[in-house]
Amino acid sequence: MAKKKEEAVVPTFIDSVEALEAKMKAMREAQKVFATYTQEQVDKIFFEAAMAANKMRIPLAKMAVEETGRGLVEDKVIKNHYAAEYTYNAYKHTKTCGVFEEDKAYGIKKIAEPVGLVAAVIPTTNPTSTAIFKTLICLKTRNAIIISPHPAAKKCTIEAAKVVLDAAVKAGAPEGIIGWIDAPSLELTTTVMKDSDLILATGGPGMVKSAYSSGKPAVGVGPGNTPVIIDDTADIKNAVNSIIHSKTFDNGMICASEQSVTVLESVYEEVKKEFAYRGCYFLKPGEELDKVRKTIIIDGKLNNKIPGMSAVKIAEMAGVKVPANTKILIGEVESVDISEEFAHEKLSPVLAMYKAKTFDEALEKAEKLVADGGYGHTSALYIDPSETEKIAKHSAAMKTCRILINTPSSQGGIGDLYNFKLAPSLTLGCGSWGGNSVSENVGVKHLINIKTVAERRENMLWFRTPEKIYFKKGCMPVALDELGTVMHKKKAFIVTDSFLYQNGYVKPIEEKLDQMGIKHTCFYEVAPDPTLQCAQKGVEQMRAFEPDTIIALGGGSAMDAGKIMWVMYEHPEADFADMAMDFMDIRKRVFTFPKMGEKAYFVAIPTSSGTGSEVTPFAIITDATTGVKWPIADYELLPDMAIVDVDNMMTQPKGLTSASGIDVMTHAIESFVSIMATDFTKGLSMKAVKMVFENLPSAYENGAKDPKAREIMGNASCMAGMAFANAFLGLNHSMAHKLGAFHHLPHGIANAVLLTEIMRYNAEEVPTRMGTFSQYQYPHALADYAELGRYAGCKGNTDKEVFENFIAKLEELKEKIGIKKSIKEYGIDEKYFLDTLDEMTEQAFNDQCTGANPRYPLMKEMKEIYLKCYYGK
Repeated sequence: MAKKKEEAVVPTFIDSVEALEAKMKAMREAQKVFATYTQEQVDKIFFEAAMAANKMRIPLAKMAVEETGRGLVEDKVIKNHYAAEYTYNAYKHTKTCGVFEEDKAYGIKKIAEPVGLVAAVIPTTNPTSTAIFKTLICLKTRNAIIISPHPAAKKCTIEAAKVVLDAAVKAGAPEGIIGWIDAPSLELTTTVMKDSDLILATGGPGMVKSAYSSGKPAVGVGPGNTPVIIDDTADIKNAVNSIIHSKTFDNGMICASEQSVTVLESVYEEVKKEFAYRGCYFLKPGEELDKVRKTIIIDGKLNNKIPGMSAVKIAEMAGVKVPANTKILIGEVESVDISEEFAHEKLSPVLAMYKAKTFDEALEKAEKLVADGGYGHTSALYIDPSETEKIAKHSAAMKTCRILINTPSSQGGIGDLYNFKLAPSLTLGCGSWGGNSVSENVGVKHLINIKTVAERRENMLWFRTPEKIYFKKGCMPVALDELGTVMHKKKAFIVTDSFLYQNGYVKPIEEKLDQMGIKHTCFYEVAPDPTLQCAQKGVEQMRAFEPDTIIALGGGSAMDAGKIMWVMYEHPEADFADMAMDFMDIRKRVFTFPKMGEKAYFVAIPTSSGTGSEVTPFAIITDATTGVKWPIADYELLPDMAIVDVDNMMTQPKGLTSASGIDVMTHAIESFVSIMATDFTKGLSMKAVKMVFENLPSAYENGAKDPKAREIMGNASCMAGMAFANAFLGLNHSMAHKLGAFHHLPHGIANAVLLTEIMRYNAEEVPTRMGTFSQYQYPHALADYAELGRYAGCKGNTDKEVFENFIAKLEELKEKIGIKKSIKEYGIDEKYFLDTLDEMTEQAFNDQCTGANPRYPLMKEMKEIYLKCYYGK
């Protein structure tokens, strides 16, 4: 017969490491059960435990004073009452179990989970109230808590824990959910911190340091050395009596209590008189002051016999005779150096008093006193509330986590008594200044782990275009008519290049403007690769002319130059380095683009069917001095009006028709397979692909003899422009940009020689990496290319077959319009190409277009593509 498994015996008296380890093991099991409780069950336990602690506030206060010999029963009653009532009131409605926050629209859910077993170190200064506070917040958060009491306060601390435990178990909590060390020692305290899941440490700097050195997460509190300033605008009676009320509370043992007061010289005597009138004793300079000095601090450390003692008792210990009703011993001192005993934390009704000639001097003294031993804790200021500048100056200067205004610091620092949004707590975080992980009043939120459940969501998408797009052969004068008849514009500045100006392309615009009485001038020095210097020259004329309309006429260069001049005209402070900063998501970019259109309305009129710049938010400008090319992208750069009139495109030479036409094709294909493509952009991309296939060969061969093909190519360019203005482009353009920059290959040609090789690269069903965007769920470029191919008339039984036929059709189109098979065939020197390959690859990888590519590239893969396209293999 199998032996029955013996249950482990849980020690009832913890006085050894073995007993402690067994106790903590049992408590972990209890906590596992407690972790399954509902919010309703926990709230019932929390309520009953708080009620029980509150009922025992007087017996526990008596026990604390009797055992420690420190403080006042009446004040400890208040502390116990506060710990039970205010903690319960603050958190009675707080959700600490399961889902406590949910946003279904954004797919975010936050779930509260307990941290596990909490180790709580309890000080002798607040032995019962701190035990009540810590056990209650652990019960509210479904944590087990094991207490290490101070040896000088172990009986009352354990009794407080028992009161809370008994009530909690009676209300349904697991047995042993609260535990304690019966015979505390350094070894056991070290063990309990090392073996717990989180440490709630309240005590001196040595104990807090030990907690943070344990290797476990700790929420610790350090020493306070609260400096108070009384400004010359303060309500003196309120200030003095608030300080007395705080400093005498439990004989000054709350760590937030005032340790020094610095008074402005002009009210110093009045303040001193009020302190004396209210029962405070000013130590006489010389022997009395020195005797108390040597009593409160011994060998540079606080005399542990004085915390919580009365002012009379401390004076007696120092051999100084004071009236029997003395409330506080005040030492008028000058030095704020740590060598001055009164500059230390004293945890008793002993107060340093300083005189300051100015508010700034008072601040300097308070800063030094904080540095003497109170970093991160608490500081206070008494001042007229209307002195907002001084209050702000004080707040900026104090390296403390609680800055109290016109408030007694003991009661004010613990929260919810003099300010009802400061959380009630008996564990006051001091932040990194005090070596703590928490800089606020500790509460239940510090004792939970938060699980965040984030469901996949697709962010809001967009489709943005110019306000007005006009198209059809001969539409330009009709569209321009709005400038006068509808908008009542007065001055127009035309931006174009010298070829278009000298060949009469500007004349129809000027004639129309003359008809409407709109004054105009023309800047026609735009180069094929527009420079910042060119734009600066143009904008100088623009500023002198002060137009309310800008008309950019030409290919991408003229429109880009016009956009840049527009920016410089409206925002002379514009920094192109900032505006050109790359972004992952245009809506989340670090730089905020300046608002455009406040001075001038922008009209874009293309003369080539390629860039689509008339409907895009992009512009590229080169600094001729440094050679730096600034690609600017922002929807503020969208023209206000686009006019696509084929009459301006009829005489494009064959080379331009070929290069710009294949650029349109690349725009359409890349925007279709982009990870940011949408239903709104894909229709435009598809239609543009088909229009290019059907019309580019004739536009190339016949030019103006086939006006219909010319017009459709103009429309295709604009439609592809709208598509990539919203879906963006990809690797093809990234690599083409750098191929053109390094080897001066025309942009359209650079796109063409890379196009089909990059399509093969993107179509890989098992890519090394895929692009990152919430709507892009898995690699599907092959299917996208096949969809485009089918729409363009390519056949096949599978996506792969259609894709191959699509590639073949593109190669056939490239051949028809005179595109060569390789980069090398364009006369690019092989050695120079190979020498620049690494740098060109890295720059292409860093190009803004790369991020929207369906396959996220590795640089070595890009290098291989460049090499294949160079040799035509």
